[in-house]
Amino acid sequence: MTTKKEDKSSWAIGGMTMVGVGVGLIFVQTSPLLMAASVIIGVGLGLVLAPFISRNN
Repeated sequence: MTTKKEDKSSWAIGGMTMVGVGVGLIFVQTSPLLMAASVIIGVGLGLVLAPFISRNN
């Protein structure tokens, strides 16, 4: 059993959010709505990946 300190699955949510912000900054001049959509997609992907990462540990 891993402790909270050793569990890195919570990093997936923050990491994917940062990826979403980075992708959104590319599209911000094209469409501001794509910026918001990419951030929401990043959070969603992080929430999907977190259980898989914690299950492997």
